[in-house]
Amino acid sequence: MGMRAGETGGRSGTKGGSSGVTRRRALWIGGGAVAAGAAALAGRDELAHWWWRLPGHDKPRTPGAVDHPGAQWVEASPENYRRADRPADYEIDRVVVHVVQGSFATALEVFQDPDHEAAAHYVVRKDGHIAQMIRELDVAFHAGNRGYNERSVGIEHEGFVDRPESFTAAMYASSARLTAEICRRYGFPADREHIVGHVEVPGTDHTDPGPHWDWDRYLRLVRAELRKPVRPKRHKPARES
Repeated sequence: MGMRAGETGGRSGTKGGSSGVTRRRALWIGGGAVAAGAAALAGRDELAHWWWRLPGHDKPRTPGAVDHPGAQWVEASPENYRRADRPADYEIDRVVVHVVQGSFATALEVFQDPDHEAAAHYVVRKDGHIAQMIRELDVAFHAGNRGYNERSVGIEHEGFVDRPESFTAAMYASSARLTAEICRRYGFPADREHIVGHVEVPGTDHTDPGPHWDWDRYLRLVRAELRKPVRPKRHKPARES
């Protein structure tokens, strides 16, 4: 049978039962202090994730702008992602590879549906064409795991997990260029710890990209892209006033 605090057979840490702080009370105080400290740290961490919402801190967003050159901008429903300021508030160190279980057009349609409650940052078509639906700044609801959503970029691929013909050479090449660019942009390695399938996300019930996705081929392509020299961006000369 449990007893309320103070109903113990004696007061540890005091002499002769004299008034003072009991051992249980000391533990409670110490535990409370630890809990309070943890709560303060958690609160500070949460503030670090939300400071950018204050006026003047939100990063500028150009309508229709894309993170991947050549991508088509098709905005997902705002119900399927959360505005953020990554990597300032959440470090990005993962790419999660998905397969639509349908067509490119189907993916665009469902990610624009507010009732779907999920969307990826990118969708890759069989011919290599890429649509960007959510900015990398923002947290897409794609992985089924909040921590992974916050730290990753999600890439969907047109096709079906049980149809190896879904995964064309053009798709692999285009997706690999995209993933290499993401690895370079956020400074994480192109390996199987940082480039994962949806099936590998903790807690997920999904099986994509499935057994026909060629991981060895994909990683070779990503690493080959990373070995290519980065072309410096050309700066337009300033206009004379």
